Amino acid sequence: MTEDVNVDSQARRASIVTALRDGVQRIDDLARLCGVSAMTIRRDLQALEEQNKIRRVRGGAIPVDAWSFEHRMGRTVAAKQTIAAKLRTMVPATGGIGMDGSTTVHQLALALGDRTPRDLTAVTTGLETFHQLTRTPGVRAYSTGGTADAHTGSLVGPLAALTARQFTLHTFFASATYMDERLGSTEFTADEAAVKQAMAGVARRTVLAVDSTKLGKHAVAKCFALEEIDFLVTELPPDAPELAEYVGKTEIL
Repeated sequence: MTEDVNVDSQARRASIVTALRDGVQRIDDLARLCGVSAMTIRRDLQALEEQNKIRRVRGGAIPVDAWSFEHRMGRTVAAKQTIAAKLRTMVPATGGIGMDGSTTVHQLALALGDRTPRDLTAVTTGLETFHQLTRTPGVRAYSTGGTADAHTGSLVGPLAALTARQFTLHTFFASATYMDERLGSTEFTADEAAVKQAMAGVARRTVLAVDSTKLGKHAVAKCFALEEIDFLVTELPPDAPELAEYVGKTEIL
């Protein structure tokens, strides 16, 4: 492949980080998007890693801080709060719920204090969500333990999955990296998808909560097919045009 020597390396590297945030991870895909060779992408990734902007993984890379919990908490806040208000109506006063480590579901943890549960058990893969739940009256909080996912910080791995399977849950509340009408929900890593699948496996119902910016896109790891999702919850009204492709495939709230 012939490289364009006039391409500004800083602009290209900024484009690489943007592509990584959008779920592109593989070197070959990044090379195609940027119109340069795989060798040039490797050099760019090395430079970006030295700047602590990305972390290289097998076959590609992921951003380091762009998707930190703090950064994600500051994104689409109003949408997440609207979603959390809808989710709050689905939380039982007693029994057990599962909660992933997403910032969307963390907003639900914050909202639980508005209407104190009587005797609720909540198990979560999110450290921040666990700490919030421990401060919520009427909630008995459990953390799955496990290894922090390099991309999201959520707890993943065999220990997290094993812990999740020790519970019987009324509802599992989860978000996703992206949601596609054909592929269902997807995650940046297979480890993240695996522990969510484990928790959904012990729940009577799975509620997927995503803001509308995540619709119509997909990341690299499949998680839930549409038929495995009992409710799809967004900040939009159920009859919004953006949700038309999901109507009839899952319940929309």
